[in-house]
Formats: sequence, structure tokens, C-alpha cells
Amino acid sequence: METAALIRQAWHILEPDLRDIGYELVEVELGRQGGAAVLRVYIDKEDGGISLDDCTRATHVLSPLLDTTDFINERYMLEISSPGWNRPVRKPAHFKRYVGETFRVTTHAPVEGRSKIKGVLTGVETDMICLDVSGTETKVHLDNIKKARLER
Repeated sequence: METAALIRQAWHILEPDLRDIGYELVEVELGRQGGAAVLRVYIDKEDGGISLDDCTRATHVLSPLLDTTDFINERYMLEISSPGWNRPVRKPAHFKRYVGETFRVTTHAPVEGRSKIKGVLTGVETDMICLDVSGTETKVHLDNIKKARLER
């Protein structure tokens, strides 16, 4: 299964259980570190930042869940983290929170000839974000966003 499909499946599997214990799923990444697969799960909560105890709690809930679903066909490490200062952004509601902020966006397919775009988020439409890139409005479809991070 391709990486994008695995990430979509991870969202589907992880989000309900995280919500049940009071956390919001912010982003899921599947990558490699030193040759080993790494599943990175970024969580947040409304009443303050994420602590080490929060990461530990989420790990204790997600590890058995991931073991039973067994959707990754190789050994992997699970990392739970806070979104941090340069937080990843995926959901339309999150983009709306950060209108006026600068973003680095990587797309699956090029937009106006570019796959890496840096600009100020000026708005969020139904299925698009609008960025001011050096004085030019650039619209990016949400489904085309591979990765978006606040640039702080």
C-alpha cells in the first residue's frame, strides 16, 4: 500500500480513540529514520500544550490499537509528539485558525509550476486555501496538499 493510503488509514484508525481520551489528531506522517519505518503522530489538546505524560498516555492507547489492526506490513517505531512551534496543519478548521500566518506548503501536483510554496494564508474556501505569494494570490486545493506547516 502506498504511503498516502497508509496515512489516510492511520487517520481513520487513530482519530476516534484519541478524541475519546481528550486529544485532537493534528497530523500523521510515515517516514524512515536510520532505515527503520517511523509512524509519527502529532496530537494537541484545547487546555494547554502536550506534555510527556500526554504522549505516554496516547502511546499506551494507540500501540495496542495499531498492533491489532496491523496495517503497516513491516516493523516500525511509533512516535507521539506535540505539533510544536512550526506545527503541521491539515484540517480546514486549523487553516482557518491561522489566517494571516505564513505557511510552507508542499503539494502532490505542482500549482502554477511549483510544488513548494511559501506564502501568507489569506483565506480558506470550501476545499481550497488562498495564499499571498509575493503579492500574487495562489489557491491550493486541500486534497493537493502533501504537507503544510506554519512558518514561524
